[in-house]
Amino acid sequence: MKPVEIYTSPLCGYCHAAKRLLNDKGVQYTEFNVAMNPAKKREMMDRARGRHTVPQIFVGTVHVGGCDELFALERAGKLDTLLAA
Repeated sequence: MKPVEIYTSPLCGYCHAAKRLLNDKGVQYTEFNVAMNPAKKREMMDRARGRHTVPQIFVGTVHVGGCDELFALERAGKLDTLLAA
């Protein structure tokens, strides 16, 4: 399985929903809290090409986007393939 990284903040409902989906699928991920770490927020924005909202999710080198994009991949049956490829 490819490494999964998710940039979050503690009070973000979308972050919690995205992590819940990943947890339900048994996906291990590395979480970066950008609320208290300006360096991680800058890193996230660089990797996400300027996007500044959380969550920002990466599977391997692929920028998935946010919670809506993650759930869209799941609904389309493409998330498992992306995770396994």
